[in-house]
Amino acid sequence: MRSTIVPAQITTVEDRIAGKLSLSQLLLLVSPIFGGSAVFVVLPPFFNYAVYKVVLIVCVAVISALLAIRIKGKILLFWGITLLHYNTRPKYYLFNKNSAHAREISITAAIDNTPQPETKTQKDVVKHLMHLSATERARIESLIADPAANVHFTTTKKGELRVHLTEVPQEGLSAATN
Repeated sequence: MRSTIVPAQITTVEDRIAGKLSLSQLLLLVSPIFGGSAVFVVLPPFFNYAVYKVVLIVCVAVISALLAIRIKGKILLFWGITLLHYNTRPKYYLFNKNSAHAREISITAAIDNTPQPETKTQKDVVKHLMHLSATERARIESLIADPAANVHFTTTKKGELRVHLTEVPQEGLSAATN
């Protein structure tokens, strides 16, 4: 039996049902008929003519007819969905490889009683800062958020973050030291 590979471009082609209309276009054009009959039955006066029912049905029909128009191979409904996805996405993407989120940090205690020399490396400082209590984090965040604190963030060539506090308000200092 002979098999062939179908390219991806061919699998994305929409089938034409009636003339140049695809299935999604036909559904958009037929939906006001079924929706209009539901409006005619459900809204008062039941099963009777009312001007607002006709206006509502005509508005829905015009909107669905506009959404069925094809531009550059896609119908306007799909263009609208694409724009909606674009506008609802996050505006900034922040990636921090040093984040403690979803990491298992194991701290091993020294078993022997021999004194170890005090050498603080940059990783020790980072580990110490990651294990702040909730109250300490809240105090630090309130100090940074204070506009009178005059906080500046700079990065070095190696990607390290430097935080500079040029003015510390007295209220924030007393709250941070308590």
